[in-house]
This record gives sequence, C-alpha cells and structure tokens, in this order.
Amino acid sequence: MQANMQKDYQAQLDNKANTLSAMLAPYYRDDLDVFASPPQHYRMRAEFRVWHEGDDLYHIMFDQATKQKYRVDAFPPASETINALMTRVLELITPSEVLRKKLFQIDYLSGLSGQCVISLLYHRQLDDTWEQAANDMRETLNQTFNVSVIGRARKQKRIIGNDFIIESLPVNGKTYQFKHIENSFTQPNAEVNCKMLEWAISQSKPLSGDLLELYCGAGNFSIPLASEFDSVVGTEIAKPSVEAAQYNIAVNNIDNVQIARLSSEEFVQAMEGKREFERLKGIDLTSKNFTTVLVDPPRAGLDPDTLAMISQFEHIIYISCNPNTLVDNLSALSKTHEVTRAALFDQFPFTDHMESGVFLRRKK
Repeated sequence: MQANMQKDYQAQLDNKANTLSAMLAPYYRDDLDVFASPPQHYRMRAEFRVWHEGDDLYHIMFDQATKQKYRVDAFPPASETINALMTRVLELITPSEVLRKKLFQIDYLSGLSGQCVISLLYHRQLDDTWEQAANDMRETLNQTFNVSVIGRARKQKRIIGNDFIIESLPVNGKTYQFKHIENSFTQPNAEVNCKMLEWAISQSKPLSGDLLELYCGAGNFSIPLASEFDSVVGTEIAKPSVEAAQYNIAVNNIDNVQIARLSSEEFVQAMEGKREFERLKGIDLTSKNFTTVLVDPPRAGLDPDTLAMISQFEHIIYISCNPNTLVDNLSALSKTHEVTRAALFDQFPFTDHMESGVFLRRKK
C-alpha cells in the first residue's frame, strides 16, 4: 500500500511539474528544480468542524464536490502530532459538559518541534469554569504532549499556556527557531518550507549587497537569508507577524535584519521619496545597496506599482502560491529581466495547488 501511495504521489508530482513547465515556457525552458513532499503527515495545521451526535462527539470535514459531511477519526495529511492528538482531545472533551457545550470547531497548529496549539471554537461565552476545565485537559495532555489550549468565542479569546508554538526548522545543517502564532499565516508544509529556504539560499550564494523582502511575514525567508547579504530589510503589514519577526530575529541571534510594518504599496512610496513613515524610523534606506528583492505575495500577485519598483533591482527572487498570477507578473518583468532558474515546491500533495519559485536576473 505504501508503495502504491508513493507511485501515485510521484505521478501527481510529475503532472504538476509538466503543467508548471508549460506555463513558464515563454520565460523559462530549462528543467525545473522539483522538491517533493512527504506523501503523508506533511501539514502542520488542520481545522475540523465538530459534530455532536447523542453522547458521541467527532471531527468532521466536508466533501468539496458533494458538500456532504464525513467523519474524520484520522487525517493522514496532518502531522503525526495532530493525528495523535485528535483522538486524545476528543476523549477528554466528550465526557465534559463544560468543554463540549456548543463547541463547533477544533483547530490544530503543530510543528516539527512537536509543540501544538489546540484552539476550541464555541457558540457561547467562556467563563472561569471553562478555563479550569481547559487547564485540566491541558495538564493531562502535557503528560504526553507539549500543548497549549485556546478558547475562542465571539469577541473572546482565552489562552491556556501560549497562543503560539516555537518551531524548529533545519536548513542546510542549521536549525532556526520561529514563533508561529495561532491564527496567523505560516507555511503549512514544514519540510517543503525548509526546501524552499534552501533553494532561495542557493540562488543567493553568488550575490552581494543588501536584500529587500516584501511580504516577509514572521521572517521565514529574511532570517535564513541574512547570512548571504550585508543586511536584510523586510516589510510586512500584519502587526502580529511583525512582532513574531522581531522575536525570531532575537532568538536566532541575527544582527543584520530589520523589519518595518508597511504594506508593499507603502514601501514603494517610501522608496520613491513620496512619503515618510514613522514606522521606518531607524532604517536608513538611502544607505542600503539593495541588489536583490524577494517577494512572496498573496494569490493575487503583485500590483503594477510594486512590479515597477522591483524591476529596478538587479536580482529578483519570486516565490509564488499562484502560477497564474506569477505568469501574469512575468509578462511585465520579462521586459527587464530573464528567468535563470525555476522551481516547483509541492506544498500541497494530491491537490492542484502549485507553489513555485523563480530567480530573475536583469538583462544586460
């Protein structure tokens, strides 16, 4: 069975590589760098609705085609930590009227570190009685696991432990620590994320000068890439991600990365001297020799002003979660740059989703 799964996985990966190669063909004709995922236990996050049926309580999901619910006792795509917790959590919640009353969803955030945050979502307000019951559940779970528990209700969040995990990502023989905050964006497939980081580092090895990163999140790329550049300036609009990035810079003992809470549009205005931002205080952009820019935009891709701004850089590392908008952006960037390397990162096995990366160099 394992052999058949591996065979099926390789077939779908080959299909994705062929599809992406065809989409990139106008701009890149060499072989792709293809980075596979483990076929199981690759997702560090999972969300389940909760179904109440008499005295029974179980996780459910919905079939995307039929919209019908189905029971989920195990979820092979999720990490081994999440799978081990799923059964144990329900064993502790089911007999507790306080914990199960109007519970409608359970979310899990885990990491390669083994830590996990379990978020319980309710259609009722949570009181001290709930908090005591949740604390008892956490103490029981922590005899085997390393978990925190969060209770969420309308305009309410109760934290038992932490609202984050500390992840450990091995990259080129070095382990980086990252704070991953519950309900904030993190790369879902940790092992493929490590391969993405190693690929970005390999593209950066021959480069020099300073790196600008737009949409830097909690510093996922900024921190491992810091060793390849004189300095790194990252921008991110989400305040929790910026705070996590500052923590991650400190815990990894990085001294050449600075993060500014700006959108990409705002940073374009700052670079062009159109606006000054108090949030850029302490970052002297005029002293930087930005030779390289890394972008990891949302599915909508880059807006025209950001495209125009990054086209001024010698090198561009573009990480994309949507090949359609990537190709659209490349039609503009190809006027000034050429793609010299491209990669497929299989973040979501057995789906149509394709995560990719391209390295562009300014045309001579």
